[in-house]
Amino acid sequence: MAIKSLIINPGSTSTKIGVFEDETLLFEETLRHSTEEIASYASIVDQKDFRKDIIVNLLKEKNFDIHSLQVVVGRGGMLKPISGGTYPVTDALLADLKAGVQGQHASNLGGILAREIADSIGVPSYIVDPVVVDELMPEARYSGVPELPRVSIFHALNQKAVAKRYAKETGKAYDSLNLIVVHMGGGVSVGAHKNGQVIDVFNALDGDGAFSPERAGGVPSGALIKMCFSGDYTQAEVYKKVVGNGGFNAYLGTNDMRNVDKMAEEGDEKAVLIRDAFILQVAKDMGSMACVLEGKVDQIIITGGIAYDKYVVDALRQKAGWIAPTTVYPGEDELLALVQGALRVMNGEEKAMTY
Repeated sequence: MAIKSLIINPGSTSTKIGVFEDETLLFEETLRHSTEEIASYASIVDQKDFRKDIIVNLLKEKNFDIHSLQVVVGRGGMLKPISGGTYPVTDALLADLKAGVQGQHASNLGGILAREIADSIGVPSYIVDPVVVDELMPEARYSGVPELPRVSIFHALNQKAVAKRYAKETGKAYDSLNLIVVHMGGGVSVGAHKNGQVIDVFNALDGDGAFSPERAGGVPSGALIKMCFSGDYTQAEVYKKVVGNGGFNAYLGTNDMRNVDKMAEEGDEKAVLIRDAFILQVAKDMGSMACVLEGKVDQIIITGGIAYDKYVVDALRQKAGWIAPTTVYPGEDELLALVQGALRVMNGEEKAMTY
């Protein structure tokens, strides 16, 4: 029997939902929330009822019977570090989402909303591969400063989804493969997938690795320290330089790769140079992960929005194609990735994880 699911992916000013029958999308909607609406709530958790009402009312407007659902799946949030997989929204997981144990983020609402809606109709609720998935091998955690361990924060949902997609399409088991997965979007994460575990990855939020459209990636630490203590910037201003206003935003005033390409095509030499610098840094990250996997790489997978960019993909193939063959899955379909995670558990392909 086909499984109907409601998928909930909250963002800072939107809530994206999709209703699926197995992997077939019946309908999706992005519900926008004004800055004024969001600002009226003291915390992210306080937005729960507001967002829930909007979702339930939309389903009513679509004449969709909420009681026909077999499962509700939410985007995972800033939980404690966990292994990849599909997790039931237990009381313990729910409490940590509400507390924001690694930070307050709109994605925390995914599991909270999923649990509440699912409980109201008597079906299970899950989250899948949140950004805090941590499968690092022990030696990958050392940074050189004991107080500053390397952490695993990356595009786990999409990286795991495309890795498993590649495995399925080639008739192989994900846990039998060594893969380098490159996600290029607003942030960039490059991970080494070994036998079903992401044993090393560059922190895509505010840590290391290549710069991206919005983030600085790894920067010279001594110069950063001097900037922090120069008296010219607040802590928030320095952090914004690293996350939000870094990368292409800082150099070219845009976070859209299509704009960068247009500038380069129109003869903007700086745009050409910055684009090539970006490609170089991503390729260096790929080379690093090849070393992590001791050169035994079955496939490179390139994904995310920038994977639509032929110039970038061709250049990465030229620089890093000697490592392994390349498969490109452009874009990211988070709703589908979430439903696939739930279906793998409900169909018995995977066991649900314990939080």
